[in-house]
Amino acid sequence: MTLLQTETKIIVLFMFPGLTGWYLVQPVTTNDAVGFAVLIGVGVVVPTLINEWRRRSD
Repeated sequence: MTLLQTETKIIVLFMFPGLTGWYLVQPVTTNDAVGFAVLIGVGVVVPTLINEWRRRSD
């Protein structure tokens, strides 16, 4: 039994670049939609796609 599943590790791994990207976009643009897109895109969509791809290839 592993402490963390691989899917959870991938989600946590992409959470940090998502938050970092959101933080770095804030001074560049005043558009909140861009920051939200970076946060959700990198922090949620990318790890979801990776986990789905891994699940289908198993």
